[in-house]
Amino acid sequence: MSEYSFDPERTAVIAVDMQNGFCHPDGSLYAPGSEAVIDDVAALVDDAREAGAQVVYTRDVHPPEQFDDAHYYDEFERWGEHVVEGTWETELVEELDVRQEDHVVVKHTYDAFHRTELEGWLNAHGIEDLVICGTLANVCVLHTAGSAGLRDFRPVLAEDAIGAIEDEHKEYAVDHAGWLFGEVTTSDEIRFA
Repeated sequence: MSEYSFDPERTAVIAVDMQNGFCHPDGSLYAPGSEAVIDDVAALVDDAREAGAQVVYTRDVHPPEQFDDAHYYDEFERWGEHVVEGTWETELVEELDVRQEDHVVVKHTYDAFHRTELEGWLNAHGIEDLVICGTLANVCVLHTAGSAGLRDFRPVLAEDAIGAIEDEHKEYAVDHAGWLFGEVTTSDEIRFA
């Protein structure tokens, strides 16, 4: 595997959904694999921030009534109620050093670009390359990375900083991303220079 070098002025690290609901043992959709990558995500964010790259966190948040009139798309039916607006579950895990200058995107679906300001914010800041980490590999990470690629951003997945429910879910997601719309590497191969 070769080194990936990123220009900090054109790069953002996107940490997807590192929230209590997914990463904390008391969360309704807790996955040990999500908790296991907290330190890796934090280290990647710290490296990016130190180099002057942008840091973006996404938060999955569902208003209690979001799916009341759903025809088909109903995450509460599929997953049960989770990360409901105004609850502890929606907060980013305390181990992450979220700062005022970081950008936090509140999303209501798997895709962080769907009906959010993320694309406009990235364009306004001259961002072209995205280093993507977080959770879950085959759900919000995969859909966000795919959506980034379709918008002509360069999505690079840091596979060691991506959580999953099952190892095979992660393997599928990173293989699919690398094959179809992005690139895959590990944090130790990423340089901001």
